[in-house]
Amino acid sequence: MNKQNNSSDKNSSNKGSHVDDIVDVSNVVHEIDNSEDLTEIKWQRSEDGSYSPSSYINRELSLLQFQLRVLAQAASPRHPLLERLFFLIIFSSNLDEFFEIRVAGIMQKLNIGDVSSNDQGMRPSEVLKEISATAHDAIDEQYRILNEDILPALANDGIRYLKREELNAEQSAWMKRYFTEQVSPVLTPISIDPAHPFPRLVNKSLNFIATLEGKDAFGRDINLAIVPAPRSLPRVIRLPDELTGGKEHHVMLSAVIHEHIGELFPGMSVTGCHQFRLTRNADLDLADDVEDIAKALEGELENRRFGDKVRLEVTTNCPKALSDYLLNQFELDSSQLYRVNGPVNLTRLLFDFNIPALRYQPFTHVMPKAFRRDVDNLEKPTSMFAAMRKRDVLVHHPFHSFSPIINLLWQAASDPKVLAIKQTLYRSGTNSEIVKALAAAARNGKEVTAVIELRARFDEASNIAVANYLQEAGAVVVYGIVGYKTHAKLMLIIRREEDRIRRYVHLGTGNYHAGNAKAYTDYGLFTADADISEDVHKIFQELTGMGKPANLKKLMHAPFTLHDKLMGFIDDEIAHAKAGKRAHIIVKVNALTERRLINKLYDASQAGVKIELILRSICCLRPQVKGLSENITVGSVVGRFLEHTRVYYFYNDGDERLYCGSADWMDRNLFHRVEVAFPIEDKALFSQIYQDGLQNYLKDNTQAWTLNGDSTWQQIHPAAGEAAHVAQEYLLKAINGVEPAI
Repeated sequence: MNKQNNSSDKNSSNKGSHVDDIVDVSNVVHEIDNSEDLTEIKWQRSEDGSYSPSSYINRELSLLQFQLRVLAQAASPRHPLLERLFFLIIFSSNLDEFFEIRVAGIMQKLNIGDVSSNDQGMRPSEVLKEISATAHDAIDEQYRILNEDILPALANDGIRYLKREELNAEQSAWMKRYFTEQVSPVLTPISIDPAHPFPRLVNKSLNFIATLEGKDAFGRDINLAIVPAPRSLPRVIRLPDELTGGKEHHVMLSAVIHEHIGELFPGMSVTGCHQFRLTRNADLDLADDVEDIAKALEGELENRRFGDKVRLEVTTNCPKALSDYLLNQFELDSSQLYRVNGPVNLTRLLFDFNIPALRYQPFTHVMPKAFRRDVDNLEKPTSMFAAMRKRDVLVHHPFHSFSPIINLLWQAASDPKVLAIKQTLYRSGTNSEIVKALAAAARNGKEVTAVIELRARFDEASNIAVANYLQEAGAVVVYGIVGYKTHAKLMLIIRREEDRIRRYVHLGTGNYHAGNAKAYTDYGLFTADADISEDVHKIFQELTGMGKPANLKKLMHAPFTLHDKLMGFIDDEIAHAKAGKRAHIIVKVNALTERRLINKLYDASQAGVKIELILRSICCLRPQVKGLSENITVGSVVGRFLEHTRVYYFYNDGDERLYCGSADWMDRNLFHRVEVAFPIEDKALFSQIYQDGLQNYLKDNTQAWTLNGDSTWQQIHPAAGEAAHVAQEYLLKAINGVEPAI
C-alpha cells in the first residue's frame, strides 16, 4: 500500500525544537543526526546474538519514570487547576499499584535470594534501593505541589480543604455533631495490650495510632491504641452552605477523627494522634491447574486485603519512636517508610467539584460519518450492518463516540436475522450497556457467548459479577484459557442474509468499557471483511473449544503467530536496509520489554533501519547508544488522555504494512495472553492512522518526552518562535472542533 507523500521523509524533520536546551528535537523524534554525540554505554554482543545486560533499562525503574511523567502534569500550568489535582491523584493511585504489584514482586525475589537477573544485571536489593530513593523524592515533590501550588490556587478559586484550627465556632460545632452522629458509631478503637495484640490491618486502609495516658474502665494502664477509619464514610466532607456562604469548603475525615479522638477513650488523655497507612502485596497467585477459576479467584480476592507488607506511610509530624514501633510491627525497614506532609492517601482527595472553568473544556464525541444516519434512524435495525457491508469503518476514541459499539449490539439483540453474538470482555461492569445488550440478546433467543477474563487486575470481582449476570440471562460464559489471559478485543455477530451467513466484526485496541473510551485513546475497526471475520470466528473456536492453533489468513494472534510475525517484519526491514533501500519502522504501544524484539530492533538499527518508538510507559530498550541503537528514538506523550493505541508500521520497501492490535511488546502479551493484531487495508483508514496516530505524535513538541540512552527522560519544548504542537489537542480540533488550550 503506497502513499505518495510520506511525511516521515528526511526533509520533514523539525529543526527548531529543543529538549530542555540540551538535545535538538530533530535528533529525538524526527531525524537522527549521527554527528551528534551519542550515549556511551558499555555493551557487548555474544556469538549467539544476545546483548549484555547493560544494553537494557530495568523494567521497574522505567515504569517508575513513567509515574514521574504523570506527576509532572500536576505541576504543569497548561492543565486546568482541577485537572492538575486529578493528575496528582492519578500519580498517587499509580504509585499504590506500583508498590502493590511491582515492588512486592521484587521483594519476593529478594526473599528467594539476592541474585542478579538478566534484567540489566541488577540484583533485587539494588533495584529496591533505586526505587526507594526515586520514590521518596517523588513523594516529597508530590506533596510540595499539593501544598505550595494546588491547594493555594484552589483556595483562590473558592475551594478549600480546611484544617481543624481554621474552623470557626459554628463550623466546629457542626463538625462535632457530624462526628457524634455519623462517625463515632462506626469507629472501633483497638487498645494494644496483652489481650489485644496489634490488629491485622487491611491493605491501604487509613488508620490512626494514638498515645494515651491514664487508666481505662477496667483499671488497666493503656498507652497505645489503633483506630481504623471506616471505609464506608467519605474522606472529603463538604461543609453546609449556610456555614460557608455557599463556598466549596471541605474538611477531611481524618481531621474530624483527629479532633474528636479523645471521646473514644473516656477518662483517659490522648497525648498524640497520627495517621498511617500500610501497603500490601495485592497480586493474585492462581495455580494453572485450578478446577474453577471463579471460585479460586473469590478466595484470592480476600487474601489480597492481607498480603505481605511492602510500604508504610506516616505523616511528617509522627514521632520517630512511633514510626519505628510501626515498622517493627510490620517487619519493614526505614527505607520502606514514607513521611508525607498531608493526607496519607491523596486518592481520597477526589471530589466532584462542579466548576467547569477549572476543568477541561467538554466536547462532543463525534459519530463516524458512516454511522450518522443510523443515529437518526435507529428504527432501522439493519442500517449499521449495511454501512459495514459498504466499507470498513474506523473509530478513534475518545475523539469518536463509543456509541457505535453499543448501538451495533442493541441492533443485533433485536434483529430477527441475527443468530449469534460472540464477544470478549476484559474490563466491564454489570451497569455496562455492552453487558445489558448481550443479556437482552440472550433473552431474545440469540446464541450469546461471552469470553470473560476474570483475572483483569483489580476488576476481578466486577468481572465475576458480570459473568453471573450473563449466565442468568442465558448466555454461555467462558473464562478463557487457564494460564493465558484473554486480552484480545473482539466482537463477532453472525447474521442470516438471503439464505447465506454473513459475519460482522469489531476489533479494538482497548477494552469494551464506555468509561475507558472517554479517557483512553484507542482504535476500533468495524468490518465485514470475509477473511477477517473468518479469522475471528476461528479464534473464538480456540477460546471456547479445543484443538490446534487456528490457521489465520489476515490476523496475527498471540501466543501463536504474533511474535514470529513481528520478528519477520523487522527482518524484512533489515534486508531492505542492507540492500541500500529505505527501511523504516514506527511502533506505538504502551510498553516495550520483550528481549528478543529489543535485540532484533538493535540489529535493525545497526543495519541502518530508521526506528521511531512511541511508548506510553515502560521501555527496556536503550536508544541513541553509540554502535548499538544510533537509529532508534523513543518518545512518550503524556497528556489529557491516557495513550492506549497500539499501532505497528513497517515501510516494507513501499508495500507498507500497518497493524492495530491489543498487544504491547511485552513478554506477557506475546507469550502468556490471547492477543490479536489486525491489518488496516482500506487506503483512507491506513492514511488516517498513519497521519493522526503516528506522525501527529512524532511532531508533538509540548506534551512529549524523549528517552536518552542513559535511561533519563526529558520533556520537549518548542523553540523560540516555534508553534507548539500538541498531538491530542490537534485531534480534538481536527475531529471534534475543540479549540486548543494553548
